[in-house]
Amino acid sequence: MNIALSGYGRMGKLIAAQGKTRGHEVTLIIDQPEQWDSIPSNVPVDVIIDFSQPDAALGNIMRCLELGWPVVIGTTGWQQHLDEVKTLVADKDGALFHAPNFSIGMNMVFRLNRQLAWLVNRTGYALRIREVHHMHKADAPSGTAITLANDLIARVEGLESWQLGTSAPDGCIPIEAIREGEVNGIHEVIAESPVDMITLRHEAYSREGFAFGAVLAAEFIVGKQGVYTMEDLLGY
Repeated sequence: MNIALSGYGRMGKLIAAQGKTRGHEVTLIIDQPEQWDSIPSNVPVDVIIDFSQPDAALGNIMRCLELGWPVVIGTTGWQQHLDEVKTLVADKDGALFHAPNFSIGMNMVFRLNRQLAWLVNRTGYALRIREVHHMHKADAPSGTAITLANDLIARVEGLESWQLGTSAPDGCIPIEAIREGEVNGIHEVIAESPVDMITLRHEAYSREGFAFGAVLAAEFIVGKQGVYTMEDLLGY
């Protein structure tokens, strides 16, 4: 494939390396907003992978769909516009692959979390989420933590929302978000009762797992139309 990259920080460089390992070529790198206005008309692009900034993600998605490029979006913090984006994808006969987390292991935890929600429903367990990321991460809580919380809210009776912090009122899941050092990502779902505690925990040792998942998503989406997630890729 000919891959374009939007965002060429640490993740962008890892994705370029993973793409090369899998036989693909990076034909375009967009790392500054003004570069969108000077894209060569003859540059070959089969798919674009965006790991840029939350405030730029929506605009980048729209530009890519206008250009007819399938989009893999790893940037978080834009998902409140998902319905708008789905409409644009349909209007443009385009393709979008989005995920709060591209780690294969984390997506296993998403599924385990939904199973946990079913098991603890109406048992009285108190649920909370804790996530730790590097100090450079722009959004808090992470998109991954929000996904974990929303999956619990959808399945546990009496839960209605989440709240950033270490505590929350009844019907609300607290999400503790910590930013320190160069942590690649730790997510914990904790279910606690007066007599025991259950913990689902995922820790990323490096960012290479996210890059690998993003390249797999790019391979998956080329030639397709519509909106896809890791559940489609993994067959969950």
